[in-house]
Amino acid sequence: MGTVLVVDGANVVGSVPDGWWKDRPGAARRLHERLLVGDTSYDEIVLVLEGQAKGGVRAGRDGHVTTVHASKDGDSEIREQASRAVGAGSAVTVVTADRMLAAQVSPARVLSPSWLLDRL
Repeated sequence: MGTVLVVDGANVVGSVPDGWWKDRPGAARRLHERLLVGDTSYDEIVLVLEGQAKGGVRAGRDGHVTTVHASKDGDSEIREQASRAVGAGSAVTVVTADRMLAAQVSPARVLSPSWLLDRL
């Protein structure tokens, strides 16, 4: 049992209009790098990537950050990762601004991309 932060990579990257749409793999890589050194209190961070962003970070574990490549859509993978962590007895927080997704990850706590970015 521990604390798990599940990150909606597309949602976090998309929350900052910095040209990410011109280089989705690069934006994913920069987010991953920031998660590796960011000031969070979570035992594990799960970064979910979809589409072109998957080309920026290999799937797998890197320190306390596990990158997961969504096989279908990112929302389904985020729900799966949150459910798996809750089932394992972890306290789970999901970072997303997607209201529909937020309603589907209960009992996980949901925080906004800006909350996460403020800590990175």
